[in-house]
Amino acid sequence: MVKTVLLMAVSALAMGVAAPAMAQQAAPASADAQAKLIYQDWTGPYEGVPPWDKVSTEAFPMAIQAAMDELKAEFEAIATDSAEPSFQNTNLALEMTGEKMDRVFAMWGVYTSNLADKQVRAMQAEWAPRISKFYNQLTLDPRILKRIKSVYDRRETLGLNAQQKRLVERDYDGLVRGGALLDDAAKAQLIAVSGQLAGLYSTFNEKLQADEEKYLVVTDQAELAGLPDSFVASLKSAAQERKVDGWVLVNTRSVMQPVLENATNRALREKVYRSYVMRGDNNDANDTNATIAQILKLRQQRAELLGFKTHAHLRMDDTMAKDPARAMDLMMKVWPAAVARVKQEVADMQAVADAEGAGLKIEPWDYRFYSEKVRKAKYDLDQNEIKPYFQLTKMIQGMFDAAGKLYDLEFKENTGEVPVFHPDVTTYVVTNKLTGENVGLFYMDAYARTGKRSGAWATSYRAQQRLGGDRNVLASNNNNFVKPASGEPALISLDDASTLFHEFGHALHSLLTDIEYPGLRGTPRDFVEYPSQVNENWLLTPYILENYATHYKTGKAIPAELVKKINASETFNQGFSTVEYLASAIVDMKLHFRTDPVADPRAFEKATLDGIGMPSELVMRHRLPQFGHLFSSDSYSAGYYSYLWSETMDADTWAAFEESGDVWNREIADRFRKTLLSTGNETERVEAYRAFRGRDPDVNALLKRRGFPVTTAAASAPVAADRD
Repeated sequence: MVKTVLLMAVSALAMGVAAPAMAQQAAPASADAQAKLIYQDWTGPYEGVPPWDKVSTEAFPMAIQAAMDELKAEFEAIATDSAEPSFQNTNLALEMTGEKMDRVFAMWGVYTSNLADKQVRAMQAEWAPRISKFYNQLTLDPRILKRIKSVYDRRETLGLNAQQKRLVERDYDGLVRGGALLDDAAKAQLIAVSGQLAGLYSTFNEKLQADEEKYLVVTDQAELAGLPDSFVASLKSAAQERKVDGWVLVNTRSVMQPVLENATNRALREKVYRSYVMRGDNNDANDTNATIAQILKLRQQRAELLGFKTHAHLRMDDTMAKDPARAMDLMMKVWPAAVARVKQEVADMQAVADAEGAGLKIEPWDYRFYSEKVRKAKYDLDQNEIKPYFQLTKMIQGMFDAAGKLYDLEFKENTGEVPVFHPDVTTYVVTNKLTGENVGLFYMDAYARTGKRSGAWATSYRAQQRLGGDRNVLASNNNNFVKPASGEPALISLDDASTLFHEFGHALHSLLTDIEYPGLRGTPRDFVEYPSQVNENWLLTPYILENYATHYKTGKAIPAELVKKINASETFNQGFSTVEYLASAIVDMKLHFRTDPVADPRAFEKATLDGIGMPSELVMRHRLPQFGHLFSSDSYSAGYYSYLWSETMDADTWAAFEESGDVWNREIADRFRKTLLSTGNETERVEAYRAFRGRDPDVNALLKRRGFPVTTAAASAPVAADRD
């Protein structure tokens, strides 16, 4: 329905909290004046940009309230319109509401993800339930339902085009799915449950944030043996930032992974590992298990109120997969092969450890360390041999170049021309190379820092739509790469480079979207990761490596022999990466695909993993106590499977490029853009994929990519589901 209600309410309002207070520049004297800068039309170039330099946290309550008041008035005007409901005075009118709200939550979303000090987190905890109640009251208004249903019932006779008809149908379906047909008592209960959930999401984030702000201190540099010099220098910088002696290891993946891969000190590896995997699970004030149990109980109550058997059925009703069983079926097609590969990988590692006389059994804190030894033995390849060729700045240039070759987009840095929310943020003007027309701005926030929420994500401060005039897109990527010591280049791992290209794929999806109605912009959860995963494929192409993988000291391109080694090891350690991810996805689905809510998440996690035969030598990528995808909002709950679903389409899409003999094939790239990237949700994504590929995606493309056995049975099983 209205873009603000259905798109912003779920994402921006319930986003995870994190990060340091930003340095304020000269701000207007009053919070009221600042609030107006947030919600009124933004000024400056590119159709206006967020005034990060002129506002502070104190202004947001006023800005949020003002935006809520305006949106309520806009809804009231539509609800009380005496004219017969029509597409123009109902659906189209709703599409045009909420401009102030869009601007407020574009900025507030950054505060709660990138800039959330204790003041921001407290404000989020206070406002999240209020905002949830506000949105529910709008969408559950029977007057709005009556008008939407009137247009919906007459949609075949109103002369609507295909997009308008789809918008009408999605507006009505969305209202019904959200509880608009409930009686007053049930609506009141739904509003109460939703408000409680919003508060619990903030509580979960607060607890997890507190655990992620902890760090380990090393005072003897000898304990850091094996770690690359540049990485050790970054640990020293982290200690200096916190004004402590020694070296600081923060509790994030960007620190954990290099330590587990390289540190020869096994005790340090175990300490870092345990600190990381026990976030939110230490039986202290920051333990999240009780909070998760409350969330699960309320989610099931809400699902039943809305007429769904489980939370998984509710969340998947508007996805490509449709049915939780279908998602489970895909995951269990891959799981056995992944577990079998892990057993082979562990055997290889154990053999190396035994040959060295290490006198140990491979444990989770050994897996990455000994897998690197196996990689070296099998392929004569050392990850530290690769890293000097992967400078962050050069990789960013490479991903921009790839976007130009594929989609005619050009990126030029203009940092300093527009306000940013942190000094680390760089900005780029995006234009169409063929027409010279401006497409938008791209904001890059690359480095980890105290408080910034973990992981990597993409978001937009202003999205494209033709309704009301074409709008410049304001897209952003947010990563947590380790910031280098002063004067040193940022060197990233191959895995980090893949993450960089992945998140940029999300940004490209935003920049290339070309839709009329904002209500047809958002795609199903199991489609969202597809464009980003496709974009990862161009990282290791010869063109990108030869031109952008250059040594940070000599400037020479990565040697051909090293590239051959990388390609030869392409399926190396796929058992680990697949099991690590799939374990989280399977636990997520089993957690929400049940009618009796789990009361003890810790016990459930263990029992579920034992039941599916989880190898003891590794841990799921996201344990439940720290699974922000699931519990910082509804966003990925019963939806973490979507990465595998999307990768199935991604692998099949990349196969199309490879089969053409040219991975830069412009005919295929143009078809990919026009059919899938630019069309938002104007058609069913299942149908759009079939239009692009001529069929459903082939699961075997995924199995082949990961080096797993390919079967006829897998190939014959369509991944995409027809709409019921």
